[in-house]
Amino acid sequence: MTASDLTEIAGFGYERARDELVNVVKMLEQGGMDLDDALSLWERGEALANRCEEHLAGARRRVEDALSRRDADGE
Repeated sequence: MTASDLTEIAGFGYERARDELVNVVKMLEQGGMDLDDALSLWERGEALANRCEEHLAGARRRVEDALSRRDADGE
């Protein structure tokens, strides 16, 4: 995995990262590739999973902030 690959993935939205991760998993499950290719694909999958997790953590913070504001307004 190159720095440009990581930069590319860092710009992905949640849906794109998730969809590509699904494809990576399918390719790994099919097998039939040599070890180096499988490891490269695995590394890409890890980077995509991390990107999805970043998006989900951000969404979780936004929901928590909105709930906190609602509770503060209700007091």
